Amino acid sequence: MTKEEAIALYRLGEEPTVAKLLELEARVEELERLLVKKEDPSLPSALKAAYEKPPVKGGKKRPGRKRGHLGVRRPTPSRVDETKVHSLSHCPQCHGPLGEPISSRERFTEDIPEVKPLLTKHIIPIFYCPRCKKSVEAPVEEALPKSTIGLRLLVQSAYLHFYLGLPLRQIVAYLNACLYFPISPGGLAQAWHRLAQILLPWYEDLAIQVKTSAILHVDETGWRVIGKTFWLWCFTTKKVAYYLICPSRASPVLKGVLGEFFKGILICDFFGAYNKIASFLKQRCLLHLLRDMIRTSLSYKSPQWQDFSKRLKRLIKDALRLSLRRRELAAEVYTRRCHMIHQRLAKLIADSYQDRHCQRLVKRLKRHQNELFTFLEHPEVPADNNHAERMIRPAVIARKNSYCNRSPKGAETQAIMMSTFRTLHLQKMDPIVILNETLRSYCRNGYLSPLPNKFEVELPMAA
Repeated sequence: MTKEEAIALYRLGEEPTVAKLLELEARVEELERLLVKKEDPSLPSALKAAYEKPPVKGGKKRPGRKRGHLGVRRPTPSRVDETKVHSLSHCPQCHGPLGEPISSRERFTEDIPEVKPLLTKHIIPIFYCPRCKKSVEAPVEEALPKSTIGLRLLVQSAYLHFYLGLPLRQIVAYLNACLYFPISPGGLAQAWHRLAQILLPWYEDLAIQVKTSAILHVDETGWRVIGKTFWLWCFTTKKVAYYLICPSRASPVLKGVLGEFFKGILICDFFGAYNKIASFLKQRCLLHLLRDMIRTSLSYKSPQWQDFSKRLKRLIKDALRLSLRRRELAAEVYTRRCHMIHQRLAKLIADSYQDRHCQRLVKRLKRHQNELFTFLEHPEVPADNNHAERMIRPAVIARKNSYCNRSPKGAETQAIMMSTFRTLHLQKMDPIVILNETLRSYCRNGYLSPLPNKFEVELPMAA
């Protein structure tokens, strides 16, 4: 504070001077605390070192079942493939001769058989068609055209990498050591590229399903392609997951996928790129707002901030409780209480605040005032964006294991395959069975058939 500012503050009177001094004192205490801890209150927990975090409190509930529970064991198999008799002629202790057995018992074991690659030689007679005036031959359904890798291995290895997140070289090591299938990382990656190009029509269809969905969750996270910073976008509904890897995190990516105006309800966080996309309705993730307040409250103890955060937390929790009691209350009572929630929010952001964190959140609340409580009017809309975060979490695990992609072509294959496997999972279909049957049909007919139990088309909320 300069000398002129101090004189001007003194002339305002005792109360403004005392309030300003208290604010400065609180700010000094906060800075001293940050200097000692060397941490930023806005730093996410995932970016902090594990040894700098406080120890997690132990749970009160003991692991495992309670005492006195009935025992549980692996059930007896209903089918027996092989029976072996283990008999003795001499005692294993004293090596004395033994007579007839006095009784017997049964024991069941389950194991996987020894796996060896199945090598098949295909003899394909070639015929000449006098009508078509060309040579014809029967299709081979066990592998893609001009490929020596069978469909089962191709689909299962893609499942391990793009769905379970195993690195490429670990999959190759597993195939070489356990399945005795010699293959190189480059050969397997090229086979995945071919598979992705075959499944490209499905990927484009997913983009259409996302664009015409009634309720859409969106989230994004960092990605790396050739060591450069890219972004992984996740557009998901209850039945569809569409991933896109691109070098931009800006609003043009959203407009390219959803268009200038999205006709459904968009559920997202408070990232600025979502402000540029026009939508019929939006629901901002309230959990992001609560986490922001909790993170700030851990290292900032201003009286005005504590009062403001307490009022805002109470308002959000009251709105969440009201949505749970939607069916219990009469329609008029529920509508009146929703109106009261909006009035409390308007009063909260209309008050004057001197604290900088209060001003920061009030600015956000004013900007998204009509996008915080959409879930109160539409019961099918959640108050958080957890679905998108759950769908993007497997990609984050794969990012940690495999260090993302080493080429733009690999990034495209990653997006196509992750979208395919995750969508089949959301629709409760076995991806390995579905892809095997679809690829066999592709090898037989020459074109990609649509998915069985076609995606449920969600009608837009507004024309």
